[in-house]
Amino acid sequence: MKSGSTDNKPARIVILGGGESGVGAAILAKDRGMDVFLSDSGTISPRYKDMLVAEGIAWEEGGHTPSLILNASEVIKSPGIPPTAPLVRDIVERGIPVISEIEFAGRFTDAKMVCITGSNGKTTTTLLTYHILREAGIDAGLAGNVGKSLALQVARDPHEVYVIELSSFQLENMYSFKANVAVMMNITPDHLDRYDYEMQNYINAKFRIINNMTSSDAFIYWEDDPVIKAQLERVATEARRLPFSEHREDSLTAAWTDAEDESVIFRTPSSEWSMPRADLALNGLHNLFNSMAAGLSASLLHVRKDDIRRALADFEGVEHRLEPAGTVAGVRYINDSKATNVNSCWYALESMPAPDPADGQPKVVLILGGKDKGNDYSEILPLVRRKVKAIVAMGLHNEKILDFFGSEVPVIRDTHSISDAVAACHELAVPGDVVLLSPCCASFDLFSSYEDRGRQFKQQVRDLPR
Repeated sequence: MKSGSTDNKPARIVILGGGESGVGAAILAKDRGMDVFLSDSGTISPRYKDMLVAEGIAWEEGGHTPSLILNASEVIKSPGIPPTAPLVRDIVERGIPVISEIEFAGRFTDAKMVCITGSNGKTTTTLLTYHILREAGIDAGLAGNVGKSLALQVARDPHEVYVIELSSFQLENMYSFKANVAVMMNITPDHLDRYDYEMQNYINAKFRIINNMTSSDAFIYWEDDPVIKAQLERVATEARRLPFSEHREDSLTAAWTDAEDESVIFRTPSSEWSMPRADLALNGLHNLFNSMAAGLSASLLHVRKDDIRRALADFEGVEHRLEPAGTVAGVRYINDSKATNVNSCWYALESMPAPDPADGQPKVVLILGGKDKGNDYSEILPLVRRKVKAIVAMGLHNEKILDFFGSEVPVIRDTHSISDAVAACHELAVPGDVVLLSPCCASFDLFSSYEDRGRQFKQQVRDLPR
């Protein structure tokens, strides 16, 4: 096992944030004999309070007490707290290391790490990879942005392999942690408000996923992503490169589709196998890439080919990601609330039906809006022009959407609640149309989370008159 501090005096570990990752880190630190204190500026949920009390871990909520924090040996910071927060700046100025829960947990396990990031597709790819491993009988844990805290699992429920979804926020404070398999689905503008509206800062955070990798490790990525391609010319990694692409680019390509028989081919240093693309459970180009990345990851862990094929064929998908929400009066409703950036919406629109050949009329009513993160909507404009008959803006401040798309679609509506938005869609859509909630924006203006937004959308669809 890797070890933590070798100092005879117990390290004082301060954790900022009392959610899943923070409480998990607190329990792991306590189990390792450290002096632990957890602080949250907001309200800690009753479930996590009960866990802290049961473990005898000191904590506070509703604010931070500097004297109890600035004496730390090390601070474990919630990914949601920006590095520009005044308290974090004070901590850094005092020379106190600030790390992530993932970095901390990685010190105490020798398990294999499959780490997945990307602006879009990382949750589906993570859950699909985990599904393959579990179905194949591998002792795997699910962690990061999905599943349980990695630190808590390392402390109380250890596994041989962990499949970890990593956001750029989590990667910011990872230093010695090493992935055995690193997956990068894509990089498109997202969270630029966190990165001083400098795209390169965001790219640099994402590419921390390949830090410390050796020649025995593997880096899986989308070969045609221009941002990834450009960054790979600037950075070096010893890891084996296994890119995927819709079509084979060169001898390096590790997964692609055969143009003749529409099979998906997977090739790693130790194996080659294929399966019909039609057998994949998930449809659409973006899901082809998700399946390729998951299949390659499983192959590198020596999962049997038949087990991978079977799991790729029976996976049931992810809630709030192109999730069917019902059909009402001949209109299909799709919940893609997880589309919190423009590129994610692009993938959703790419999978939507084309205009009816008989009359050339577009068939999609698109719900956009929420908390804008510096969005550039020009990326989806060609698909909107071709496929979208109406846009329903849903948010507290819809001016940017109304201005950008006002002259681009035949109809645009301004709404400020989920009920009004769904009612407008019900009025605008006709049999054969699709209503797509793919907002391009964060949810926090009207909802507590994208999950809350998606569930309210599904409830509104269920409540529509039949």
